[in-house]
Amino acid sequence: MRRRLSPSEGLRLFFEEPLHILGSRAHELRCRLNDPERVTYIVDTNINYTNICSSRCSFCAFWRSHEHPESYTMSLEEYEERLRDAEASGITTVLLQGGLNPDISLNYMLEMVRRARKYHIHLHAFSPPEIGFVAEKEGISTREALLELWSAGLRTIPGGGAEILSERLRNALSPRKLSAQDWIRIMREAHKIGFKTTATMMFGVGEWPEEIVGHLEAIRKLQDETGGFTAFIAWDFKPGNTRLAHLPKASPTLYLRIIALARLYLDNFPHIQASWSSQGKEIGQLALHYGADDLGSLLVEENVMRSAGHRLTATESEIRELIEASGFRPAKRDTLYRLISDPSPDH
Repeated sequence: MRRRLSPSEGLRLFFEEPLHILGSRAHELRCRLNDPERVTYIVDTNINYTNICSSRCSFCAFWRSHEHPESYTMSLEEYEERLRDAEASGITTVLLQGGLNPDISLNYMLEMVRRARKYHIHLHAFSPPEIGFVAEKEGISTREALLELWSAGLRTIPGGGAEILSERLRNALSPRKLSAQDWIRIMREAHKIGFKTTATMMFGVGEWPEEIVGHLEAIRKLQDETGGFTAFIAWDFKPGNTRLAHLPKASPTLYLRIIALARLYLDNFPHIQASWSSQGKEIGQLALHYGADDLGSLLVEENVMRSAGHRLTATESEIRELIEASGFRPAKRDTLYRLISDPSPDH
């Protein structure tokens, strides 16, 4: 049985292991955990239902104040029109996220979940900060809010709002946002109810290597306890149009190092996603040889990174070509990593 990495060993690998050796070890483990010939992807889109946000994180270019001329909140009718358009376009999943808007009620969120059930679309919605914020506004516990969302039909939750799970960093960059401890607590509550969720990391905001390893340790411990995470997704901070625009962009080699370390450290996570839409298509392809087994989503629409001046697009055929050019067989999946189509040589 393979011995689990300790935090000190993870830190040593992060600092000392040559990147090509780290990547080779991660790819070897990836091939043991998943079909070595297959890379999955999903056809989805983002719907950002409001950009009004009281958190006002220093690393975010998307948020607007109520008074800003670009601020908006979708009506339920506008939202449903977007669902109809998505279904007509062959999209199978909608990632639904918005700012922490004091005017948004739990009933509004529940109605969004109910309306999505009228369409052949899986709704992947409401990250821990949104759940924590609306629960506090409604005067209920986060568990009660989660149970209401479950009763309405929601089954999966995105891992947004994690950034780096370090109280030091969160106090400096996003003091109005929920704590690292609360992010973990809400995810624990969600998993115990039955939700499946993703875990994410945004790096390149002045974190220490110890905090990167600490982030991995925190989500690995929770996965040991609940088994509720489906995948880990990492991306670098986009400084454009933010209050942290002076920070240098993280290097592609740092991204590959984090992906490889995550695959080795998160031995209880079934999937590691390569984020081509944030890192670029070439780095996304490289990540498939550094521990990732999934190339993520088409992101037919994406507004948060676009607000920071970063925008990449791809068609489904392009995603499949990227996978094939990397030496793998593309297979379409759903949010729970169940295969929708897998044209394997045996079929």
